[in-house]
Amino acid sequence: MKEYIEERAVAIANYIIDHNATVRQTAKQFGISKSTVHKDAVDRLLHINPSLASQVRVVLDINKSERHIRGGMATRKKYQHRLAICSREEK
Repeated sequence: MKEYIEERAVAIANYIIDHNATVRQTAKQFGISKSTVHKDAVDRLLHINPSLASQVRVVLDINKSERHIRGGMATRKKYQHRLAICSREEK
């Protein structure tokens, strides 16, 4: 594996652990795709640093278990925003 890929995988892992970041947040921060983040954090990191990989896996599993809650909150926020816009237009 090329050295820059290993460095990126470790940097991604540290970011996820430090910020409890999701795959999407990490991808946006590093300017890469979600697929690349997932591949680096799950597959490549396992060969580079297994202990770091297990820490990342814990954060990713927590994020996965909470994703349905985040989706519901995002939908609620969307409709509250629409309601606020409609209320302003009626006045």
